Amino acid sequence: MAKLTIQQPPFPRSPWQSFYGFAHRLRRVWYAERQRRLPVPVVSVGNLHLGGSGKTPLVASMATYFRKAGLSVTILSRGYRRRGHGTRIVSLGRGLLGSAEEAGDEPTMLAAELEGIPIVVGADRFKAGQEALSRLHPTPQILLLDDGFSHLALARDIDILTFPHTDPFAGGRLLPGGYLREPLFSAAAAKAVMLTGLDCPDPEAGAQLARALRPFGFEGPGFSAHVQARLEPPPGDGNPVVLVTGVARPDRVAHTASSLGLEVGHHLQFPDHHSYPSRSLRRIEAACAECRTDVVVTTAKDHPKLKGRLDRFLVELRIRSSPEKAFWRWIDQEGSISNSGSPPSTD
Repeated sequence: MAKLTIQQPPFPRSPWQSFYGFAHRLRRVWYAERQRRLPVPVVSVGNLHLGGSGKTPLVASMATYFRKAGLSVTILSRGYRRRGHGTRIVSLGRGLLGSAEEAGDEPTMLAAELEGIPIVVGADRFKAGQEALSRLHPTPQILLLDDGFSHLALARDIDILTFPHTDPFAGGRLLPGGYLREPLFSAAAAKAVMLTGLDCPDPEAGAQLARALRPFGFEGPGFSAHVQARLEPPPGDGNPVVLVTGVARPDRVAHTASSLGLEVGHHLQFPDHHSYPSRSLRRIEAACAECRTDVVVTTAKDHPKLKGRLDRFLVELRIRSSPEKAFWRWIDQEGSISNSGSPPSTD
């Protein structure tokens, strides 16, 4: 397989892009003196893109790693597009408490995957952390932020930025002309960067990413993570399937499905964070009838919204992010788990 080559991202030339970039830098300066700090280490995983960078699977892998190291870890999430307000404990590490609508997409997905790891949602991540520290037993020893890079009100000890390998720099352009929500210069605030979604391990790819970001002020190490995918339950051999996605990068899901040997008869692509009203369910049923299949394959993010609502065999495409071993060694050296004894196995 050919090695990945990362092209140098362009510098913004548009006056509007420069203006937006300057506004983002001012925002970071303003928050730098106003951040509130919690009494335990805070590790943030985030991105500069509009979704689809592999940050939540990386959060799941890191949470598992910390727990195996003997630490009590809790995930803090915004709970994007969830129903309700305020701060809420949505998992105690034994599945979801309440409904998926009350938790949000990513917390629901994490609660289904992770055992023994509580999840707290709230727009104010400082208050969510306080809630975790005051109410959870055992008390969290480390707090892990899902999609936390742009949430500047809470101080963090480690900031990790994820970049999808298919389009790591999104053309280097901010909204509305591009797909970056922060300029590439913001990478200077991160301690490490991670290239995600690779089909196989490639440590050099992460190093390429770090070098490409040097002109934008980034000084830390770069790593990579490859995808491990499985189908739960297995759909059987040789049957066509209807693939249903409501994610930011449906093409990546389709690629993963094909790599697992699935014959995708039809791929229904809905918007990211789609809620699947009745008309969407009718479209799925019609696609199944057209393809003459009873098998619907969907993502871990979409699965809770479709479970029990289709008269079809529903299969979940589960994605696991597997960072290179050098990343775990770096995490240990940063001191986040230095007091927990021997590092856990990453196999």
